[in-house]
Amino acid sequence: MTDAFDTDMLWEQFHRTVNMNSEELRVFLLADASGEEGSPADPDLGIDELGRGVLHVLAKRKGDLTGTDLDVMRRVVELVETVGDRTDDESRRELMTVGHDPLRG
Repeated sequence: MTDAFDTDMLWEQFHRTVNMNSEELRVFLLADASGEEGSPADPDLGIDELGRGVLHVLAKRKGDLTGTDLDVMRRVVELVETVGDRTDDESRRELMTVGHDPLRG
């Protein structure tokens, strides 16, 4: 189990890493999921699972986090650290699915 100190550190790191707000991320995910076929009937269909998890975390207070939320936060931080701030189209798109736009300061 994660102690409060680790949760606090992860919360801060996650919120430094995710530099898109929930509305920006939602719009990006929906546009990305729709592709050339238009919007899907179910808003969750076609949306990246990790991106959906980020939206759920962004809607919560730190005290309401679950173990699943903490896993999502860790995965996002690790992904962004692994991919880095590369700005080629493919890397940027991958990072933006989890709320990180490398073109932002």
